[in-house]
Amino acid sequence: MIQSVSTGISRRAVLLGATGALALGTGRSAVAQALPKRGGRFRVGLGEGDIGDSHDPATWGVADLVIVGLWGAVYNNLMEIGPDNQLTPELAQSVESSPDAKTWIFTLRRDVSFHNGKTLDADDVVASFNHHRGRASRSAAKPILDSIIDLKADGKERVVFTLSGGNADFPVLCTDYHLVIGPARNGRIDWEPAIGTGGYLLVTHERGVRMALRRNPNYWKNGRAHFDEAELIHISDIAARMNAVITGQVDLIERPDLKSLHLLRQSSDVVIDEVTSTQHYTLPMFTDVAPFNDLNVRLALKYAIDRDALVHTILRGHGTAGNDSPITPANKYFATQLRPRPYDPDKATFYLKRAGLAGLQLNLSAADAAFKGAVDTAVLFKEHAAKAGIDIKVVRETDDGYWTTVWNHKPFTMCFWQGRPSEDWMFSEVYARNAPWNDTHWQNERFNTLLLSARAELNTDTRRAMYDEMQQLVSDQGGVIVPMFANYVMARGAGVAHEPRIGSNLDLDGWKCVERWWFA
Repeated sequence: MIQSVSTGISRRAVLLGATGALALGTGRSAVAQALPKRGGRFRVGLGEGDIGDSHDPATWGVADLVIVGLWGAVYNNLMEIGPDNQLTPELAQSVESSPDAKTWIFTLRRDVSFHNGKTLDADDVVASFNHHRGRASRSAAKPILDSIIDLKADGKERVVFTLSGGNADFPVLCTDYHLVIGPARNGRIDWEPAIGTGGYLLVTHERGVRMALRRNPNYWKNGRAHFDEAELIHISDIAARMNAVITGQVDLIERPDLKSLHLLRQSSDVVIDEVTSTQHYTLPMFTDVAPFNDLNVRLALKYAIDRDALVHTILRGHGTAGNDSPITPANKYFATQLRPRPYDPDKATFYLKRAGLAGLQLNLSAADAAFKGAVDTAVLFKEHAAKAGIDIKVVRETDDGYWTTVWNHKPFTMCFWQGRPSEDWMFSEVYARNAPWNDTHWQNERFNTLLLSARAELNTDTRRAMYDEMQQLVSDQGGVIVPMFANYVMARGAGVAHEPRIGSNLDLDGWKCVERWWFA
């Protein structure tokens, strides 16, 4: 028996978090609420771009230029997370599941055409997903699709996914930015022309430098794609990026320097937007390597860090103290009762004694490649921990190669996670048994049992109780310190408008600013 979870998707819509949905603005207007109108050329200054940028979505990493431009404007997914942070059908018209959440049926919209005129059908979806599957695939999306044991078109308008186990969050996985839908031909897709169904057509792309887009006059989605044109510009230098929005060279920038944010606030022509997000900073330790294999040592370190001081100094108040779990206030099942540990050198000393240690010497590898301010965070932690008799040597690693030779190679490092829109997604990629990026080498039988049970559970209240316990387990027994949950901060020209709520699942309104925003 198949049960419908949408056309009325709201019956089990995924709310990422009410606290993360409201755009808090400062400048000429607190929250832009002007009625949308069409026209103009929207210029966005982005911090990441790579001359090796590819149009193949299987290769997309964190290069903002290609993702904001192609995923955020040229293509669509089966599902999307809206500016209200709720899961909603995009190219899908409706979604149905079996009671055990192992079978998922997506019925496609009938009024959608690709930029080349081809009508969207089920074969396009099958080919787009299969592009990331199979032994030869090296797609970053391959791990989240491994549970698919069968995928087939049922006519032109229905796609049937059969999973190896129940997954109540499978529609959420379909929002992943790699899983865009392209036009198939003989079961394959040529991604290079970047032909999508989205609100904008690709005009030019100077790899790693800039991208030009033009509005799709036949866009199927009402109330979206307001700009006539958009230009995405890679501006890696943060000072230059901030100056560009102050002087009006661009209309929007991401990730301004928090230390210099006051310079933007001095301009009446600039508005600062900020939302609670899923991103968080971490200090992972290998739990199978001494001394981190002793839970008492891990707890000592968790009490030896001053989280409030880090939020004040590193984030400049643009975030909150973390609770040693990767689930943030922007997630639906965030455990509100799980409070951040207070800075308590005496309690840290107590746990060291329980480990049979009078003191502790450690190396902590750090580079600002992990996140801006990672080295300063490590130095501050060294000062905090010294009061508990913990001597931390900060090993300053080079930025080049940090993610390939340091993180997940050395036992105690600095790290950053953008987070995921669902708890299962985040836990499965980093904390589960044999997780692809288990940077703490943590294995916990109770946690892994709960993970599988919660994944297949469709009852919201039951899932919440499970995720509450899982967050407690990671916080109390895991090998990660999560000292800070960081907000997304962006700066736009005062003439740029958006809805009262903007997405908190990714930066720049879920990387959908080109499609969703407009000139007032």
